[in-house]
Amino acid sequence: MSHEGIRIVTAEEAARAEKADVKLPVEAVAPAKVRVKLTEGTGMEIDWRDGHKSSWTFTWLRHACPCATCHEDRQAAGRAPGIPKPKPATALPMYEAPPKPNEVTPVGKYALKFKWNDGHESGIYSWDYLRRVCRCEDCTKATV
Repeated sequence: MSHEGIRIVTAEEAARAEKADVKLPVEAVAPAKVRVKLTEGTGMEIDWRDGHKSSWTFTWLRHACPCATCHEDRQAAGRAPGIPKPKPATALPMYEAPPKPNEVTPVGKYALKFKWNDGHESGIYSWDYLRRVCRCEDCTKATV
């Protein structure tokens, strides 16, 4: 018997995978209003058509990039979306500007694309993905 394809996951990973398999209602993934606070450099807020409100900092969004490279890197390291890579301990750490998009553009009617100040721009943040990674108190309680 082969063990290929068998992977041991934590309870948190299992809950996240189960949540990802559930189809959300159209109103839950359709934004009524999107505010990207580019000038303030603070983050993004979405009011959803079902009355829910979500908000994220730019730092959190950058570390939750849904592109294949970032997703696979997080998965291999066991990090959840929004959690940064650990920095190597050095005597003189290099300054790194906080993540901020230089540009935000819509992708059809289903997503946003960020061009980040670190040069990364391959992640497409779909409305479905953003709703699933909502950081509000109600949503974070539901995943614990």
